[in-house]
Amino acid sequence: MAAPSSWRIYCFGSLITILIAFLYSRVTVNDILNERLHQVTTGLLEVEIKHAVRPKVSPKVAVGFGACKDLFTDASELLARLNTEIPVTPFHYNVLNNVTELKSTFAYFYQHGAAAERFMSNSTLFSEMIAIGAQLPGAHWALGGNAPVMASRFNLEGCEVLLGTKMSEDLKSYFDPRIKISGGNLASDDIHLILEYKSGDSWGKLTAARANRFIVHSDLNNPTISSLNDFTAELKSFHPQLLVIGGLQMMDNFPFKPGQRREILQKIRNTILDLSCWTRLHFEMASFTDESLLQDLAELVFPYIDSFGMNEQELPNLYAALYKKNISLVSDTYPRVATVLDQMREVFRVVNTRQNQRGCEQHARIHVHTLAYQVIMTRHGSSWKNNLGAAAKASLTANRHTCGSGEIDVAKARLILDNSFASSKHDGGRRIHIDDGKPVSCWREEGVHICVAPVLVCTEVLQTAGGGDTISSAALAYQI
Repeated sequence: MAAPSSWRIYCFGSLITILIAFLYSRVTVNDILNERLHQVTTGLLEVEIKHAVRPKVSPKVAVGFGACKDLFTDASELLARLNTEIPVTPFHYNVLNNVTELKSTFAYFYQHGAAAERFMSNSTLFSEMIAIGAQLPGAHWALGGNAPVMASRFNLEGCEVLLGTKMSEDLKSYFDPRIKISGGNLASDDIHLILEYKSGDSWGKLTAARANRFIVHSDLNNPTISSLNDFTAELKSFHPQLLVIGGLQMMDNFPFKPGQRREILQKIRNTILDLSCWTRLHFEMASFTDESLLQDLAELVFPYIDSFGMNEQELPNLYAALYKKNISLVSDTYPRVATVLDQMREVFRVVNTRQNQRGCEQHARIHVHTLAYQVIMTRHGSSWKNNLGAAAKASLTANRHTCGSGEIDVAKARLILDNSFASSKHDGGRRIHIDDGKPVSCWREEGVHICVAPVLVCTEVLQTAGGGDTISSAALAYQI
């Protein structure tokens, strides 16, 4: 009987050894990851400080278009108050007319963790949603719209800012008085409802792939770019070094009169053509679903643009607009660096080789901000400077915005990007290893300069709306 007892002792001892080895390995792996996180954070902060821009004269930046009040609220909590079932089969609608279409469209993007924005034609339902959302725990109001968010960031970075929008006197009180506002007054401001959710949240049988938001509006003012005439008049005396165009996704699937939308875009083109070559132009992409709008932009606006800013979902749509292909509603939530770089090269080939129709030298620049990393690509010899500093600034700004804090707390951050990445999926691509102490990887290729920076992904997200606008503006302020 001794043998079985010895065997049990042996087995028990082996299990203890395996458990200790397993726990030790986990501690070791966690220590390694934490050490890398600290090194990358320190490295990014050092680049931000070293490459900070301190001009003797504040750069002049003009930003258009639109403004609103944003109501932030929990998506699943609000939708639970609307008495319909969670859709079994998610489906997207371009315009929302009822609760069923709202929930189906929300579910379609929620399952992919993709940002989206939709116009709601049912103003009664929209008012009901605002009333419900405002009463939910954690709901809060904020200044909204692409242009106001970007203008506020440029102002924070020390730029002299002209903002083109119409708003009420009440909404103007949200702004730093140093920001000059052009566009006229409104009696009351439009409201956009920001339905937010976190990574891993569940809604019925669906799980969010990442933190994001779904925006609903019933806006009748901003899609018509009603501030354009006043803003154009102010531009002539302001003489900006940079004009930023954003908010045009408000035109997406809006019920314009025949020819009205194209007429507005032609006015924007004429505004651009009146600018001197001293002014560079940046276009901030957004969630577009209307192919005809993108094609109008590709014809009337994009040929004059020097710089584009976008996320991983918007990059394929810019490519589609330039190459006249079908747009995509969702894309890979965590795209490989090689995939994004290859798409950027294709877009850059069109942007950089065409002749600028203003008759000015082309200053091609593309900035793609993803959850895991930032990529900035500029043409050799262009006037865009400081790619290294801008990439680091964009990465740190992403963390600060989503975590809602000016300080970087490594206890609330993680790295998704591995310690190396491929520069391309095609032959000739190379493996680029990240130096954690100097985490921004920069290199030159034929005709372009590229910088990639890992993002310190916030693990306790407070906000996602406005993230892309804030990140793009912070990076641009480093490159004007």
